[in-house]
Parts: sequence; structure tokens; C-alpha cells
Amino acid sequence: MAVPVAFFALFFAYPVAAIVSRGLKAGGHWQFGRIADVLGQSDIRHVLWFTTWQAFASTVLTLLIALPGAYVFARFEFRGKQVLRAAVTVPFVLPTVVVGTAFLALVGRGGLLDGLWGVRLDTTVWAILLAHVFFNYAVVVRTVGGLWSQLDPRQEEAARMLGASRWAAWRKVTLPALGPAVAAAALMVFLFTFTSFGVVQILGGPTFSTLEVEIYRQTAQIFDLSTAAVLTIVQFAAVGIILAVHAWSVRRRESALRLVDAAHTARRPRGAGQWALLAGVVATVAVLILLPLGVLIQRSFEGPDGFGFAYYKALTSSDSGVFLVPPIEAIGNSLTYALAATAIAVVIGGLAAAALTLPHSRLRSSGRTPMAGRLVRGFDALLMLPLGVSAVTVGFGFLITLDKPPLDLRGTWILVPLAQALVGVPFVVRTMLPVLRAVDGRLREAAAVLGASPLRAWREVDLPMVRRALLIAAGFAFAVSLGEFGATVFIARPDRPTLPVAVARLLGRAGDLNYGQAMALSTILMVVCAVSLLLLERIRTDRTTGEF
Repeated sequence: MAVPVAFFALFFAYPVAAIVSRGLKAGGHWQFGRIADVLGQSDIRHVLWFTTWQAFASTVLTLLIALPGAYVFARFEFRGKQVLRAAVTVPFVLPTVVVGTAFLALVGRGGLLDGLWGVRLDTTVWAILLAHVFFNYAVVVRTVGGLWSQLDPRQEEAARMLGASRWAAWRKVTLPALGPAVAAAALMVFLFTFTSFGVVQILGGPTFSTLEVEIYRQTAQIFDLSTAAVLTIVQFAAVGIILAVHAWSVRRRESALRLVDAAHTARRPRGAGQWALLAGVVATVAVLILLPLGVLIQRSFEGPDGFGFAYYKALTSSDSGVFLVPPIEAIGNSLTYALAATAIAVVIGGLAAAALTLPHSRLRSSGRTPMAGRLVRGFDALLMLPLGVSAVTVGFGFLITLDKPPLDLRGTWILVPLAQALVGVPFVVRTMLPVLRAVDGRLREAAAVLGASPLRAWREVDLPMVRRALLIAAGFAFAVSLGEFGATVFIARPDRPTLPVAVARLLGRAGDLNYGQAMALSTILMVVCAVSLLLLERIRTDRTTGEF
């Protein structure tokens, strides 16, 4: 556990604390009164209100749209299920910049839905909400559907035999068991939308800002570090509360109804009603997910002289003055950074998951819950903080803290992978942890009795059982590292931009050529993420999904 703790202390806690300290200290004294001053500003209260309101609305809308999909993936077996599951997961690992760009192409000025049937509406808020549903649909499908597929259907059937209606049996038997999973999924969706940055930055414009967008504006544009520090503290407190409730809901989920092999619960749809439900879910996926991505691809080929590769060819030139190098080089930069970040995330996340597994197995065998167990659960929750704490603060913190020996990293390329790995580690831990905890500890003990060292016992016992989960964890870490934007926008060098940073900078410049190049780069990034997800689905089994 020492290595993961040191990594997070040095590359997460230290930069964030440094930014907050610099913003709230004046003349060597803490200025806590600044907190009340900032929160008393009407424009800041509007940001807080919009952040909370849109997160709540996005969560409710996501649950309403995604729960039928969770049921279909859990209970139905049909041709193309694997491909459809990969399709609904692609948005989750897409960079938020690409998601914002896709919906900008769909509902923005000149977009497919702009002026539909002669009606022009202010679609900004709806675009943000639908983009969040698009982004988080897979969270509900995987979290709720994963448990739903393992609930024993015979318990609901027994209630039906005792005279309960289908609705009453579902409400009194299945729903209470699904409750913790639904709560966990809702909290994760709320967390992701509460801290939304790229989507709101692109779609919201100057009118709508979340806390994360406002932190970026105060830090990078206004240079008001004290206001940014206050907003960081507010976001940190909110994220801490959300993660604490999420950890409680996860513990409840682990004690749900008796679970069975998921392969025994899925069957082909029967009857017109089930086929209609399947068709409705497929149609929802097509409209909600495939349509924005399709429009994004279409816009990338709509050049000034008609359909063609004009915007893709323009990526090889640096004449636009947006970058010091041709935008096409962002592809190689992103792949290099993401591979390095994946290696770091797998090592740190794997060590953290292993450290969390050993106390869990001892507690399970002893039936006790000592203080060490609570500390372990606390560390488990802390590993999720990078998903919610301001990435903008982390990125800017890197610039002002990692600039002196022995950690003078500001001019080195490793700075970007380190920031990306912070986001990848939670996915590695959440994917690996359930699988590692499922390994029978007596196998390790038997190997130790036979003289195997801890390293050999891990290589001979654990690794063969968790190899698939390890590959899936690495794939998720690669995909999310590829799309990290909040911290990278501060630390990516002008001569080595990443794909999300390149897209954002192109969208920030006027002109059809810059817009078209942004669409082309977004399409390339989307294809890379989609290929990664399809490869993951090929090695995925129902026993190696973890929590993602």
C-alpha cells in the first residue's frame, strides 16, 4: 500500500493542497473570510445552482432512459448483443471534448436539429443534458445490469406463484435487491455530471458554467486563484460526500439477494412485449448514441468543396497558426502518453487493489471488522477522488509544484502521463478489486506452505485467474487516459499537444477550416476508443467485468 499512497500524496494531494494554499493565503496568513466573500457573489451562486441542478436533472434523465437497457442486457440473449454492449460503452470512454463536439454538430447552429421543421429553439440546456445521458448511459447499464443479470429469477417467480402480480413481484422482490446498484449508478452519474467540464465548456458557452468550468475560467483566464481555491474546496467537499454515500451503497450491493451465474438468467425474448422492449432499446441506442457520432463523422467529411478528405488532409499542415506542429502529430502524442499512463495506472492500481484484497480476505475469514478494515475502506474511497476533484486544479498544481529539484518535471514529457494516470488508477482498482477478492485465499496459503514466495504465489495463483480482468483494466485506463482533458490542457506543451487539447483549441478558433479539423480529430479519437472497446468486449466475460 505504501507505493500507491506515496504516488497519490505526491502527484494528487500535494498539487491540490498547494493551489488551495496559494489561493487562500495572503502575507503568510489564511484568509478564511474569502470563502464567505466568494460564495456571497451572485454569479458564483448561479454557477453552484446550475451545477447542482443540471447534475440532478442529468442523473434522473439517465436513469429513466438507461434502466430499460440495463434490463435488456441483463435478461435477454440476442444476436449482436456483444457489439451493442460495446457501442453503448464507447461514449463513456470518449473524451468529454469529443462528446461536446458531437452534440455541437448535432444541435448547434447549422446542426442537424437546428431549425428542424422551421422551429428554432434555445437547445443549449437540452444539449448539455442529452450529452450527459449519452456519456453516462453505460454507467447504468453496466452497474445495474451487471447485478440484475446475477439475481436469481426464481425468487420473483416464487412470488408470482404465491399470487403476486408481475408488477408487485418486481416491486417487492427485485427492486429492493437492485436498489443499492441503482443508488450506486445514480451517485456515479451525479458525480460525473456535477464535475462536468469538456461538455459544458463546449456547449455552454459564456452563459452556462459548472464548478469545474468556473475553476478553469478563474484560473486560466481571470487569474483569480483565491476564487478558484474556494470553488475547489466546495467541489472537494461535495465530491467527498458523494463518494462516502457511494461507498455505503456499494457495501449494501455486496449483500444483495443470492446471486447466480449470469449465463443462466439471460434468454431469448419471448412474446411481443419483450421483442418490443428490445426494439425500443435498440432504437434508443441508435438515436441517442449512434446519431451524434454519425453526425460527427459526417461533418468531418463535409469539406469546402463537398464530401471528401479535405479536413483530414489539412491536419498535416501547420499553416493555420493554431499549433507549432501539424495537428496530425497530436495522434502520435496521445498514443504515446496514453500507453505510458496505462503502464503507470496498472502498476499503481494493481498494487492498490492487491493491498485492499488482503485485509478483505482476512476480515471475511475472521468475521470481524477492526479499525484496520475501516481504514482500508477509507483508502478505497480516497482512490476514487481523482474522478471528482477538479482536474483543472491538479493540472495547474503540477505547474507550480513540480518545478524544483528533485521533482523538476515541468519541462519533461512524463508530466502528462502522470496526470492521465491519476484518472486511470480508479478504473484499474474498480475493475481488479472484485476479481481479486473472488480468488480463494486458501490457494495462496497452500502455495506458501509448499514453499512459494509471495511473488511466486501471486504469479502462479492470482495472475492466471485475473489475467482477463488485468487486460480489461489496462484497456479502460488506456481509453480514459487518451481522453483526459482537464489537467492536460494546462501541462501539454505547445509542440506536443494531445488529441483532446488539439480539438478544444481548434474549436476555440473561428473559421470553417478549424471547425472541420476539430471534427476530423474527434472522429479519429472516437475510432481509436471504439476499437479499444471492441477488443475489450472480445476478452470480457461476466466474471471479469468488475464495477465497470
